Amino acid sequence: MRRLVGRNFARLRREKGLTQEQVEERSGLSQQYLSGLERGQRNPTVVTLFEVAQALGATPVDLIQPDDAEAPRKS
Repeated sequence: MRRLVGRNFARLRREKGLTQEQVEERSGLSQQYLSGLERGQRNPTVVTLFEVAQALGATPVDLIQPDDAEAPRKS
């Protein structure tokens, strides 16, 4: 899940043409934290997902939406 959030964060950030520093300014989260989030090394809270999504002009669901890199898991 951390890697998925990181991939989605990186993709959305690039699509919006934003740097990590710009997201830092908009969200109040440090660039160091955002870098770790993007690399899948952070375990964000629901509040953090909301703040990042707001900074990106997206929804929290956009950050946790499965992508093509997430293979479906078999039960």
